[in-house]
Amino acid sequence: MTLAFWLAAALVAYTYAGYACWLRLRLLWRFHPVRRGSITPSVSIVMVVRNEEKVLESKLQNLLRLDYPENRIQIIVVSDGSTDRTDKILREYARDSRVHVILNQLPKGKAWGLNDAIEFAQGEIVMFTDARQMIESSALRLLAENFADPDVGCASGELMLGDPTKGESDQGFGLYWQVEKRIRQLESNSGSVVGATGAIYAVRRDALTEVPAGTILDDVYLPMHVARQGKRVVFDERARAWDDPDLGADREFSRKVRTLSGNYQLVQLAPWLLTKKNPIRFEFISHKLLRLAVPWALAALFFIPMLLTSPFYRLVFIAEAVFYALSVVSLSRVARGGMLARIADAAGTFVLLNGAAAVALANFVVGRRAAWR
Repeated sequence: MTLAFWLAAALVAYTYAGYACWLRLRLLWRFHPVRRGSITPSVSIVMVVRNEEKVLESKLQNLLRLDYPENRIQIIVVSDGSTDRTDKILREYARDSRVHVILNQLPKGKAWGLNDAIEFAQGEIVMFTDARQMIESSALRLLAENFADPDVGCASGELMLGDPTKGESDQGFGLYWQVEKRIRQLESNSGSVVGATGAIYAVRRDALTEVPAGTILDDVYLPMHVARQGKRVVFDERARAWDDPDLGADREFSRKVRTLSGNYQLVQLAPWLLTKKNPIRFEFISHKLLRLAVPWALAALFFIPMLLTSPFYRLVFIAEAVFYALSVVSLSRVARGGMLARIADAAGTFVLLNGAAAVALANFVVGRRAAWR
């Protein structure tokens, strides 16, 4: 029983700290800086939307104001069976020669929309984005600089959770996201990133592949195919998009369940990810798949000490009980401000993320699909 406890502890420690330490150590002998250059290749910006009337105009204005030569930009927006004012807004903006719209009257899913847009794209580089996040003016130009390096096939920007005028949030999902971005930076500096930031990433058009219908994580599926072709997937923290750091616990939980369910789906769609055909197989398993096993390791770490009489395991049980109690405090919004609230916030985020991983497994086992919205 003690062996099971320590194996579970090792899994949690490696997933949340050990892997990052390994990446940092790897930099000592495998540091691969990107050979950036001041270039402006033609770019097709792709976005698939459904019922986004509240944010669509702001996003389109945001894209049209990017600091990039106007004659080098093509904006392609696919409406996936929208039933609000989305299609009307798109028709109005299609008067601009840079904006091209595809209006699908029936919802087919994001993957279908992406394939339609990719087929229509004319740019040397295809940049993918979502409707909600605002992209900094210089982001596209900075992202394009990565493609001066012939080894780069995909470049991911950085998603900032917070207010551009006040800076990035370091609470809740903001703290988690900062840690996640640090891991991506370490992966990029020593090789390739496992996936990209869906709000802002770009791929060489000739390196793109068709996205299977129903694919949840196109921002992992497409970059992994780029890596399979021997090209690098890099992370550029200079190219930034901004999003709200607090979408509400319910919405964040649903979003995370969908994302983690997508990891199970990826293995089904692309079994080669677990073979030697995947040049970053070790990184994929360490970064994506092990997180799916952590909830069960945490359960073992909590229940095994209840069955052991050693003072050490009793102390471990008490510490865990306090930690989970703090997570309840966070989720109930009882504590506000101060050090205790910050600790509780981190505990709540940790529990929410791992709860989402458990639900994702349940969805996978029963065959429940996480739909795109």
